Amino acid sequence: MKQSNSTIITSFLRSSKNFHSIILKLVLVISLTSCVNVKKATNFHDVPDSEFRMTMENLEPVIKENDLLSISVSSLNPEATEVFNASNVSVTQTSTATGTTTQASGYLVDQEGFIRFPFLGKIKAAGKSKQALREEITMELADRKLLLEPIVDIRYLNYRVSVLGEVKDPSVLTIPSEKVTLLEALGLAGDLTVYAKRDNILLIREEENVKKLVRLDLTSDEIFTSPYYNLKSNDIIYVEANKAKVASTSNVNQWLPIILSSLSLAVIALDRFL
Repeated sequence: MKQSNSTIITSFLRSSKNFHSIILKLVLVISLTSCVNVKKATNFHDVPDSEFRMTMENLEPVIKENDLLSISVSSLNPEATEVFNASNVSVTQTSTATGTTTQASGYLVDQEGFIRFPFLGKIKAAGKSKQALREEITMELADRKLLLEPIVDIRYLNYRVSVLGEVKDPSVLTIPSEKVTLLEALGLAGDLTVYAKRDNILLIREEENVKKLVRLDLTSDEIFTSPYYNLKSNDIIYVEANKAKVASTSNVNQWLPIILSSLSLAVIALDRFL
């Protein structure tokens, strides 16, 4: 009887060694299938030293409905100026690169394209550049003798781009400088992960009620001369996951429960026999 039990235990231990060998092989296969090609995980791979002449496109956006504008006025008479800086009452919540939320107040462009400015009443803003609107308000204040030598400054409070997908911190980024490149936006979002599909970045842009979908390649130096290298307000960047991420996620989801269950059964069986 002892010899029979010994034979059973020996046979089981041998089979358990084979089982562990199979498990190790499975883990190795999963690891290999999830490996990332180094070239596909780096930007501008093998790009030589070079120079590029940038296309200086006019990036100043045209004011649209629902834009939130900061309009500040100054003049030689600070007391008379105060009334024109006290009506920024429209409030909105804005997501930042750090994931926090801030309160921003300004002049909201309504659905008809107008803002309501103190003493000047309704002013058409939609369809104009900041410079054009600034010159109009400055001229009106001077012509109506409301202020002496007024200085008007206009900024966007809702100048933002969205970065989604395979980046460290997907977020909606508020850009105070009103100027940002594709690489800067990705940097603000924590940069691409190793699983990002770098040769097929999707840029979604809306212009004149038409959505444009553009594919960009970060492994090529042609990105620097692309007209889409400099982003515009409300651009959306989506970074796809590469095949390695999809394969690794699929393999882990399929095999991990099986492996854990099998190891648990093996431990229980060994404990009972020994």
